[in-house]
Amino acid sequence: MWGGRFALGPAEIMERINASIGFDQRMYRQDIRGSIAHCQMLVKQGIISAADGRKIVTGLRRIEEEIEAGGFAFSTRLEDIHMNVEGRLTQLIGDAAGRLHTARSRNDQVALDVRLWVRDAVDRVEALLHDLQAALIDRAEEYAATIMPGFTHLQTAQPVTFGHHLLAYVEMFGRDRSRFADCRKRMNESPLGAAALAGSPHAIDRHMTAKALDFDRPMANSLDAVADRDYALEFMAAATICAVHISRLAEEIVIWCSAPFRFIALSDAFTTGSSIMPQKRNPDAAELARAKSGRILGDFTALAMVMKGLPLTYGKDMQEDKEPIFDAADSLELGLAATTGMVRDLKANTERMHAVASADYSTATDLADWLVRSLGLPFRQAHHATGKLVALAVTKGVDLGALSLDDMRAVEPKITKDVYRALTVEASVAARSVFGGTAPKNVKKAVAAARRRFAAKTAGKG
Repeated sequence: MWGGRFALGPAEIMERINASIGFDQRMYRQDIRGSIAHCQMLVKQGIISAADGRKIVTGLRRIEEEIEAGGFAFSTRLEDIHMNVEGRLTQLIGDAAGRLHTARSRNDQVALDVRLWVRDAVDRVEALLHDLQAALIDRAEEYAATIMPGFTHLQTAQPVTFGHHLLAYVEMFGRDRSRFADCRKRMNESPLGAAALAGSPHAIDRHMTAKALDFDRPMANSLDAVADRDYALEFMAAATICAVHISRLAEEIVIWCSAPFRFIALSDAFTTGSSIMPQKRNPDAAELARAKSGRILGDFTALAMVMKGLPLTYGKDMQEDKEPIFDAADSLELGLAATTGMVRDLKANTERMHAVASADYSTATDLADWLVRSLGLPFRQAHHATGKLVALAVTKGVDLGALSLDDMRAVEPKITKDVYRALTVEASVAARSVFGGTAPKNVKKAVAAARRRFAAKTAGKG
């Protein structure tokens, strides 16, 4: 590989630390695709002959078939996916294989491969996010009028509908999709042709290869083309935010499945048992999806630390980019698939949700709002009066709606019997019909709107 510069081979430990084929073989499709585009451009530009070009392309396609069939022997001696492919190409077609690397360096080759791989990962994540949103929207429609407690500080706050709660995650994952789409748009420039760092003296056509590989344009600066992995960091940052959203939903699933809550149940498909406690049904899929967020954040941090001190342009440190990128993508894709499966699988315990929503004075804010709307009290005065009524109900050990009219008038003399109509959880959710509110009729409209808004793919093709 090194031509005439080195007389001796590397030490065994050097071969081990230097080789990346153990993990970068995952980029074989991207490597071969880039090489075919590069070869076809070299032929068109008259840099290599059409005959050699045909041999190279035929050989590359055979290599791809061999790898996919599991019959390709990867070698650590050849270090990486690029040299493994080139080595096999030489075996297949002879000296013509050596012409493929004309006007190209492994620096722009790996920059291209990683960029293509991340772009493909974005498209996979986009599809998974679309499926997760579809699952959430379906369940939101099913439970549009199902009342559950809404929480702040994990304390009962106000009644909401389960459908409304699920639609909150639809919005979060929608923003995740837009982040990945933005990331894809920015990364969609081709580094091929930057060569080692300075560009090429050959009359190559970088626009041709960019178009062949479905890029919008070639990168404008050859140094930047081989030096940066900001697109990978952006992908991993978006993955981290998305994983946090997965983790929050997974945490709620864990809580909702617990015996004190019993809001939902998961089937055997997404739970496991205990080796010692036969009664247990553990939401392990949710727990593992929750754990992925820390792993993905760690991957992002690892790559950021690799890149933070590198002078332009390329350093072998950048070989350490691939494992965190691959791991982040794998972890995110698995977490998304598992979360979609759980959303499809879960069954809501509607009676239990309603019972908990009706407890702990969850309609106290409705009482304060009624005092404002019906009696014209300033909200602070209404809040104070409601607080006194809650304290009285606690003392008597009853709900707000069970207080007598005399009890209520002892705190606020203007209260009428109409107040009781505002103190049911059904009235509470129905009253919140403002845009974005939890009223069942709103949820049904929001479900229809979400189906329209999130039906189309946000990431491009390529």
